[in-house]
Amino acid sequence: KSADSLLMPNALLELKSYLQKQPPPCLAMERTTSNEPEEEEGSEHSLTEEEITAAVDAWARGAAALPKPWQPQKPVLPVEGMRNVLITSALPYVNNVPHLGNIIGCVLSADTFARYCRLRNWNTLYICGTDEYGTATETKAVEEGLTPQEICNKYNAIHADIYRWFNISFDYFGRTTTPHQTTIAQDIFQRLLAHGFLLQDTVEQLRCEDCQQFLADRFVEGTCPFCSYEEARGDQCDKCGKLINAVELKNPQCKLCRGVPVVKPTQHLFLDLPKLEERLEPWLEQSWATGDWTANARYITRSWIRDGLKPRCITRDLKWGTPVPLDGFRDKVFYVWFDAPIGYLSITANYTDQWERWWKNPQQVELYNFMAKDNVPFHSVIFPCSLLGADDNYTLVNHLIATEYLNYEDGKFSKSRGVGVFGDMAKDTGIPSDIWRFYLLYLRPEGQDSAFSWSDLMLKNNSELLNNLGNFINRAGMFVCKFFSGTVPNMVLTPDDKRLLARVTLELHQYHQLLEKVRIRDALRCILSISRHGNQYIQVNEPWKRIKGDEKDRQRAGTVTGVAVNMASLLAVLLQPYMPSVSLAIQAQLCIPPDCFVLSHDFTCTLPSGHRVGTVSPLFQKLENDQVEALRRRFGGGQAKQASPPPEIPVAPGDPQLIQELTEKVAKQGNHIRQLKANKAEKAQVDTEVAKLLELKKQLALAEGKTPEVLVPKGKRKK
Repeated sequence: KSADSLLMPNALLELKSYLQKQPPPCLAMERTTSNEPEEEEGSEHSLTEEEITAAVDAWARGAAALPKPWQPQKPVLPVEGMRNVLITSALPYVNNVPHLGNIIGCVLSADTFARYCRLRNWNTLYICGTDEYGTATETKAVEEGLTPQEICNKYNAIHADIYRWFNISFDYFGRTTTPHQTTIAQDIFQRLLAHGFLLQDTVEQLRCEDCQQFLADRFVEGTCPFCSYEEARGDQCDKCGKLINAVELKNPQCKLCRGVPVVKPTQHLFLDLPKLEERLEPWLEQSWATGDWTANARYITRSWIRDGLKPRCITRDLKWGTPVPLDGFRDKVFYVWFDAPIGYLSITANYTDQWERWWKNPQQVELYNFMAKDNVPFHSVIFPCSLLGADDNYTLVNHLIATEYLNYEDGKFSKSRGVGVFGDMAKDTGIPSDIWRFYLLYLRPEGQDSAFSWSDLMLKNNSELLNNLGNFINRAGMFVCKFFSGTVPNMVLTPDDKRLLARVTLELHQYHQLLEKVRIRDALRCILSISRHGNQYIQVNEPWKRIKGDEKDRQRAGTVTGVAVNMASLLAVLLQPYMPSVSLAIQAQLCIPPDCFVLSHDFTCTLPSGHRVGTVSPLFQKLENDQVEALRRRFGGGQAKQASPPPEIPVAPGDPQLIQELTEKVAKQGNHIRQLKANKAEKAQVDTEVAKLLELKKQLALAEGKTPEVLVPKGKRKK
């Protein structure tokens, strides 16, 4: 623990310095709500004759000029001569439910990029899974009265359900509590040991003699040595925010039994980062020079290595984890941040027994890591050092993509206080998952923290989706149905039409340039810009009026309708990484051929004259102010307190089996509440469990033939 703390204060100071150098909030807001100058190229750029001619030529080549969509074999494996892209998103902790910030920071950003890669015909594998070992899992198990494995099984299923609802296109979603994890982690450990990159050292640590175990940081609390806060944790004080070595706490207590622990020496193993630094730095320089690392990832990494690295402890005195395969340490497990990133490898191994073709193949594979900024050092320093020291031709990260933080309204997400939308709640709002995807990606915190806002969600849904994007696509399709009996009409391009093709092509090029650099939020603006061009094109040409005119006007109406519906077809493909269900709906309505669902740099005529469209219907619904205000109130705090006690069940008096069963339930629930209070659980959580206990006591009284007392939680009795 003491060695773990050596790096952290400097890292936090550097991170604070980095954040202070970011643009002020007003600039961040401008960047979130409007295009940066370079993004406006498609609308501001003065078109050249060469660009117009090239756009017209590409249009004329039609769908036949598009590359054929690549369909990889299953399992997906690297292919010689192709661009092989391996994508990971930071493994979410299994012991909690992800909120919207967690979702955009990792899995949704990675999913959007993975979908884009597949549309480009890049051979792509996207893997993720739950991070299941460590102190946090043991703590959660104690809180809920379950075993660590039961906690992992419960929350792994919750995570999987949430990501399924958000339409996250994992090739494989796994977990770290598998035999492959043990085998691969222990192999990397043995190789580090054999190459001389591990150290042994004695660490002073708190031990509870009553529990007969050394205590992990989260199982200790006491008085902060800095501010005298009496409920400081063993790793950090929640009041002053300072990092703490658990042995420095005054009046420490074991959170498991409330006993007084004693300081005792214990042996631990350390990764010799100073010795590995000479391997790390040249690799970093090469990766930065050839890969796309976000600015925050580069800055945070430099802050860690600037003053020289320190040895980092890789073992813990826990039971729940990957066992250390070394005499003298077999009662210990690997520290979660040595062990967890290895989960990428073991999860892939659970997907295919040929996992090494991805993970020991840096010559053929490009690795993209997606995460929030707090995970950067573990992916840019510690994990690469482990793999460099293992020296087994491992695939190391080429592109490290880190987001800033997403906040909620004017505060932070908090499950216990009922503040913010969490993944398991989003589907109960009545708002489709694609709308959530769109809005989260629209305000993705790419260069600055951003904040979820209900009023802004309503504004973006009603303006950008309903009035801009949905309006254009619906009108284009409806004109084909209403004016041309569902058949795309003949098109005779005028100079204005040709300039529009060139404008759309410029936006398409910009979309590619941004997504190739993983600027996901900014690329979304290109889609909206294309639909704005389309709406303006329709408004200027008024096909609903021209269709009633002479032959020349009717021909013009046909051309405008045909060009517009082809723009809608292009938008269906561009939208697929962002809004896959909406993309599929457009494809079905316009009967877009599956072979056209591939991305190139050209805007081609994929729906030629004579193409039949299907039934066209609106893609989006308006969000009303009353609806949004109700949701704001619902998720503004307090819903955690609204959990109801168990439903009342009919109780037959005098049933001995039922009395015994209810007696055991009352005792178990009472113990559970005592444990929650001992662990200083949130009051809202305790109140919910007390309500359940009172209901159980009522049912027990009825079963015993007694009249139930009017039970009131302690502290709320009337005097």
